[in-house]
Amino acid sequence: MSQDRQLQLVTSVMITAGFDVSERFSLRPRSFDLIARNNRTLLVIKVVAHIDSVSEEVAFDLDLISRHLGGVPLIVGERARDAELERGAVYVRYGIYAISPSTLYDYFAEKIPPLVYASPGGLYVNINGDALKDLREKRSMSLGDLGHVLGVSRRTISKYESGMGTTLEVAIRIEEFFDTGVVESIDLIGHAPPKAMEPEPTIPGTVLKSPMEFLEQIGVRMHALHGAPFQALLTFEKHTILTGYGPAQKVVKRAALIGNLSQIAKKHAMCVITDSTKEKKIGKTLVISEQRLHRIEDGFELLDLLGE
Repeated sequence: MSQDRQLQLVTSVMITAGFDVSERFSLRPRSFDLIARNNRTLLVIKVVAHIDSVSEEVAFDLDLISRHLGGVPLIVGERARDAELERGAVYVRYGIYAISPSTLYDYFAEKIPPLVYASPGGLYVNINGDALKDLREKRSMSLGDLGHVLGVSRRTISKYESGMGTTLEVAIRIEEFFDTGVVESIDLIGHAPPKAMEPEPTIPGTVLKSPMEFLEQIGVRMHALHGAPFQALLTFEKHTILTGYGPAQKVVKRAALIGNLSQIAKKHAMCVITDSTKEKKIGKTLVISEQRLHRIEDGFELLDLLGE
């Protein structure tokens, strides 16, 4: 499936599921493709053919953007290595969930959560350890008794009851033996996989790389990005500002898109131009000059400019 068709499919799924979806953009490379939001959830979505193509740098941006927008990062793809992604299965790429378009539809449109996660060696499921222990004890079985039935050690049964996952094959044997379900579904938006990435610390003496980094001196935190349509996220107090900067010709083209993304995310939008003194609004985005930015005395004045 082409990238364009895949993006259309993901957009259609999210709209069907009741989400507002941002405009698409054609910038390359890009750390995400869509932002989708309903009343409760904001998703920052990266759409790819192969989930292995998502680099650590892209995943870092995707994770950083999601956290500062109060959302959940998600990768939607078709293949991993040489195989298609299984429907109803969850994969992980640099600490971010990755699923197929079919699993995306099942979860958000049909409210059917995935049960299986992929890990080196095959497909696995999470066992409800308390439920398994209760079933075993109701039959007056020891750990060794159940281990004998399932063909595993008593120590393994103890680990299952403590929350360790197991293979799909063993899970089926457990449920057939007790004639009831013990497999727990995977919550894509409520319980994200462990994060392997943290923001890189600011190194004293680092050469300034943008006209906005001086804002750190007045209490506005800047988070530089690599592949987003906005070059940085600015944070002050509880506010987040999607921010672009550069020459007017380049920035103005991005301003409307940044405004659309900010509207879906319910955040502020600003573009800083380095070769003009004009100040105006393009859609939801405030466009100001670098000179005007340098006259701001604190974060509250910046919020006032943005219309807070």
